[in-house]
Amino acid sequence: MKKFYAFLVISLFTATLFSQTESRLYEIIEAVSADRIEKDVTTLVSFGTRHTLSDTISQTRGIGAARRWIKSKFDKISSDCNNCLDVFYQKDLVKKGDGRRIVKDVWVVNVLAVQRGTKFPNRFIIMSGDIDSRVSDPNNFTSDSPGANDNASGMAGAIEAARVLSKYQFESSIIYVGLSGEEQGLYGGKGLAAYAKEKGWDIVGVLNNDMIGNIKGVDGVISNRDFRIFSEPVPPTETEDQRRARRFYGGEVDGISRQLARYVHKTTKTYMPEMNPMLIYRLDRFGRGGHHRPFNDAGFAGIRIMEAHENYTQQHQDIRVEDGIAYGDVLEHVNFDYAKKLTAVNAISLASIAWAPPAPSTVEIGGIVEPSAKLKWNKVDGATGYKIYWRDTTSPTWDHYKYVGDVTEHTLHGIVIDNYLFGVASVGKDGHESPVVFPNKVFR
Repeated sequence: MKKFYAFLVISLFTATLFSQTESRLYEIIEAVSADRIEKDVTTLVSFGTRHTLSDTISQTRGIGAARRWIKSKFDKISSDCNNCLDVFYQKDLVKKGDGRRIVKDVWVVNVLAVQRGTKFPNRFIIMSGDIDSRVSDPNNFTSDSPGANDNASGMAGAIEAARVLSKYQFESSIIYVGLSGEEQGLYGGKGLAAYAKEKGWDIVGVLNNDMIGNIKGVDGVISNRDFRIFSEPVPPTETEDQRRARRFYGGEVDGISRQLARYVHKTTKTYMPEMNPMLIYRLDRFGRGGHHRPFNDAGFAGIRIMEAHENYTQQHQDIRVEDGIAYGDVLEHVNFDYAKKLTAVNAISLASIAWAPPAPSTVEIGGIVEPSAKLKWNKVDGATGYKIYWRDTTSPTWDHYKYVGDVTEHTLHGIVIDNYLFGVASVGKDGHESPVVFPNKVFR
């Protein structure tokens, strides 16, 4: 009888731990407010223009007034959580002529709010939105450029995520940031990525939010559930040896950014099943760019989260009516309930990663010409166990897994290495998982 009860307790614990549901994440989803996002987007629009080269002195107009207001919002959130956020500016001077869109010397100023982790304070997951806006001429820094959806929506989402998540403590650090200089050449992201390298930050990933408020596409499609997750296949910093190994062992779509994208996809499907996250196997939209790219260029994982159905008449446009079409990125086109949903997607992804232990740094795979796949990995501080994931080589998502406990190697009997792709994730005491790590070594 005692053995039966012991088995029952273990079974219930295991079912709870690996049911992949966490009540706090549902609380976080409910706490995100469309009304607050609307108020913040409205305030950002009220600055007239937030062009990177616009006025920095005025208290009511230009990017200077906007970034000071953003900092005041982060400061207020920090005050309400007993100074749990370290709020500061990070800036770089960009000289005239550095790029075609830099027509005068300008300080590109980012606004950061850092929520330090209790166990891994130098391990960061970042949510970013862009502060700046523009009209048709990227060098016109005086005309009204409301930038309601592009990208006051993403900036407001980062502020709202900070307000919600500041109520909790996490083992790893979270950064909420407003990046400047996006429209002029991704300068804010370049500056922050360099700053992170200089400071030796361990960045798990960047969730770049750029346009999260439009539900009606230029093609007439309307959806308040679809959204896209863009990710590059492999880092541009890979070595020649890594590229050569990939040719023989696979991994063409298994870089660190792609794993981060899958993590957001899985978290969304688990906790917000009404949403339709679309994994887009591309760095960004065709021929275009966003502020996750500078982090990718520096070797960090980074993805872009955004609406699925864009309306190009409302992006980078002078405000006007032409041939019966109203052009301009104005407030009336933003759907705040939808922006709330995508903010919640970010918030639960940030929380899940920040509550989870770090991922294994080394994952080895073996089993060549054998009937079973073998995996080894390094032990991770804070992990209570590990999951091995595998999927068909044609599948975009990790479809199968096995929890193997607190061990550092395991053999999947009867699973032929040739027919699947594999990865390993760390699991913490509350069931939170790290992103999956694709094997980076081979053994025989």
